Amino acid sequence: MLLIFPPIAKACEPPAGIARLAGALQANKIPCRLWDANLEGQLWLLEQPQTAEDTWTGRAWRSRQNHLAALRDRRTYANPGRYATAVNDLNHLLLMAGKPLQAEVGLADYRQSDLTPVRSKDLLQAAARPELNPFFPFFQQRLPQLLDGMTTVGISLNFLSQALCSFSLIGLIRQQHPQIRIVVGGGLVTSWLSRPDWQNPFGDLIDHLISGPGEGPLLELLGQDRSHGNSLPDYQQLPLQQYLSPGLILPYSTASGCWWNRCSFCPERAEGSRYLALPIPQVLAELQQLVQQYQPTVLHLLDNALSPALLQGLIKQPPGAPWYGFVRFERQLTDPQFCHALQQSGCVMLKLGIESGDQAVLDRLHKGIELEMAGLILENLRAAGIAVYGYLLFGTPAEDEAAARRTLAFVQQHHAALTFLNLAVFNMPLFGDEVADYETELFYEGDLSLYTGFKHPKGWGRGEVRRFLRQEFSRPPEIAAIIRRDPPQFTSNHAALFLS
Repeated sequence: MLLIFPPIAKACEPPAGIARLAGALQANKIPCRLWDANLEGQLWLLEQPQTAEDTWTGRAWRSRQNHLAALRDRRTYANPGRYATAVNDLNHLLLMAGKPLQAEVGLADYRQSDLTPVRSKDLLQAAARPELNPFFPFFQQRLPQLLDGMTTVGISLNFLSQALCSFSLIGLIRQQHPQIRIVVGGGLVTSWLSRPDWQNPFGDLIDHLISGPGEGPLLELLGQDRSHGNSLPDYQQLPLQQYLSPGLILPYSTASGCWWNRCSFCPERAEGSRYLALPIPQVLAELQQLVQQYQPTVLHLLDNALSPALLQGLIKQPPGAPWYGFVRFERQLTDPQFCHALQQSGCVMLKLGIESGDQAVLDRLHKGIELEMAGLILENLRAAGIAVYGYLLFGTPAEDEAAARRTLAFVQQHHAALTFLNLAVFNMPLFGDEVADYETELFYEGDLSLYTGFKHPKGWGRGEVRRFLRQEFSRPPEIAAIIRRDPPQFTSNHAALFLS
């Protein structure tokens, strides 16, 4: 079986999903081949001759190999200006390479002017005309060798930015290798299949769609059961030296879904996702095995929120490498000694969903966050030497302009403990429990849309929110400095590399 991770996603670490699937298949004696078409495709596109004659494109083209080498060199991350130049030049080259086919290609996104990934007819059109995708020559060149001896292809489709390229790839396989069985899974497919109005528009193109964790369904599809028990993710077939990071960032997931699962407007709740966690002793043992085998620079723990029990386990049995991941504002973090012990276990950064600096907003959204406790936790993490990547969410139905200003005040108060910030404007899940309470209007017509626009009950719409963020929130020098610190394009995926 051939397992594929398609363009476009951030190519700074190997794809965890197909590595986990490879481990499960090989434990059950099923041979498989892995292809990170995202990383390879971006590197291929960066080597295509440029026709544009402007100064920026010419300079970026001449420097492209130096820029790639810089992103793989730890010294670059001590020089944010050099880093930004490398990232912005490479992103510009991808953009210019896609222009002849009206595609906007970037290091972290992909768009086409005439197609949208939230319409099934557009995805089918991408499959019908794969030659209109800028990666088509690359796909055409690589597929015959990769498909040699294969009867099944599995595609890991996780992000909207991968959808159009995935369907172009599927269309090419269908045209040139019609005997191949095509299976598609991943986060985006799981979201599609969870829609209450789901009717499969891809039945003539894709043989099987898989929702949720794919190991069990894929083994069943291949005529096996999980007779060999747990299996370690296998990254060995991936080009680990070529990712756009200094040393290996190793991704690892301990659970699917969210253990909290109570927040209003949460996409996980809207999709009915269950929380499924690996046993903590297995997680701790696997992390130590992976660290010993691959010697990563950083471990990226992918969970929506690491559980309190897992944090305690990481303290008792450290993985042996620096690590970061997403956590909630849990009471255990109010203990300075616990935070210090986390740092001693290798924790270099925690991602935290602050969401709002207004207690009434947090209560209405059922976030389970007490602002006084959150402030104490931020200061404890700062004192322990753990960086914070904070996430703020503006424009929720519970917020108004006054509440947004209280968020501004909270951030100003704790700016010394906030290393990075992500500022997001709220999108309402189309099929959430609360959506019926609001007057909604789709952002765009699409039978695969997952979010909807809505009339804000307090007049605090997207336009007003964006103006506030641009004209007021981002102005104070202490906040502006945090925002400027965010790594362009790669954001939180590279943030931990700037901390030493």
